[in-house]
Amino acid sequence: MSTPPPAAEEPISAGELSARYDKFVVDLLGGIAYGELSGFERLSSDARYSPTLNDRAVLGKMAVAEFGHYEMVCARLHAMGMDPELAMLPFQRTIDSFHERTRPADWHESLMKAYVVDAITEDFYAAIAERLDGETRGIIARVRTSKAQTELLEELLHKMLAEDPRLSSRLALWGRRLVGEALTQAQQIGARHSFLVGLGPDGRQEEAASEVGTILAQLTRGHSKRMSRLGLTA
Repeated sequence: MSTPPPAAEEPISAGELSARYDKFVVDLLGGIAYGELSGFERLSSDARYSPTLNDRAVLGKMAVAEFGHYEMVCARLHAMGMDPELAMLPFQRTIDSFHERTRPADWHESLMKAYVVDAITEDFYAAIAERLDGETRGIIARVRTSKAQTELLEELLHKMLAEDPRLSSRLALWGRRLVGEALTQAQQIGARHSFLVGLGPDGRQEEAASEVGTILAQLTRGHSKRMSRLGLTA
């Protein structure tokens, strides 16, 4: 007796695809919003390590920018008819845990964390944003750390390393730990919240996981280039 062929899967309706995409965007914006809010808190707190008032002002300015980004993303969620707090809650524990594990011990580690983690996080969301609608891409582009602030961080780190070359090995090790933790977090968020699954017509988890893996490889290459600019080994 022959086995009957498996029944063909029902095609996904346009309405279901639209709902899946909308959920994906809400999850993405919720993660970004909480990341920006926690970034504001982290930078405000880390500023206390600053050796000079000018250095404190640098982190203070970055903290203000992070809070502005948070408000921008929340406004977009409100416009979509979503409660920003509900969108952020699923990400709170993961992001808070990451910052607890990577608490800087001093000003040097604080500055390196701002440089490494912000870049990795923004690159992750920017890579995903390439697959999104224009309005959502625009929001994500606007919450990126400005080129001027990134260059200022690099300048401060270069100065710090030049003044005390002994910091090189410690900060290189710290940078490797940070990028490892950041990539693990990105992978966990991508898997737990099914990032990218909502963007394909088939919505297959395997394909989405493969795409996330490709993005993580891109993030690693970007981190290596940034460490090279500082004269450090990634």
